[in-house]
Amino acid sequence: MFQRLHHVAYRCRDAQRTVDFYTKVIGLKYVAGLVPPETRPSPSWPLNEPGKPPRKVVGEPADSIHIFFELGDGSYLAFFDVPGPEDEPERTPWWVKHIAFETETMEKLRAAKQRLEAHGVQVLGPKDHDLCQSIYFMDPDGHRLEITVRTETSDTWPRLEADAPGNLQKWNALKKRKYGQSPAPLPENVPAMPADSTIVPA
Repeated sequence: MFQRLHHVAYRCRDAQRTVDFYTKVIGLKYVAGLVPPETRPSPSWPLNEPGKPPRKVVGEPADSIHIFFELGDGSYLAFFDVPGPEDEPERTPWWVKHIAFETETMEKLRAAKQRLEAHGVQVLGPKDHDLCQSIYFMDPDGHRLEITVRTETSDTWPRLEADAPGNLQKWNALKKRKYGQSPAPLPENVPAMPADSTIVPA
């Protein structure tokens, strides 16, 4: 079911700082900044289970930007900036942290959904994201997984890349207006381990 990695998504504290770090320090290309409209309803995912009427799962409303960096093999590293206390795990929306894998066709995506459901795994989707269609599920330890089929056209990523800087500016303005948060600068020093790490003589 997993042909290759599509993206891994984490939460970040500040989209601008994250873009600055991964472009200026790491050297990746910032290729997309997806900001849902402020007036959109809560995020939702189709829940179509065999033998049951169609339903949907509705997430808590949350402002966010979903940023993507392209890796050398054509896969992506992605982050969500969701205002709020990210150091409290229960406050991070459940849909943020996930690993997305690609499959080749919608037929294979539907077959993956059927296989998962045959093994008692509840599956959300397929959900159409314009540039891909995806299904979502959890592993037994609660790690969120996605299988996706690319549905982009030849102009999708160039358009997203062209729009990305402007969308980041709009996001920075929204965070300032609604949450009083300005973009954070890159820190002068980034440690390799948590501050409470035990350090002993080698």
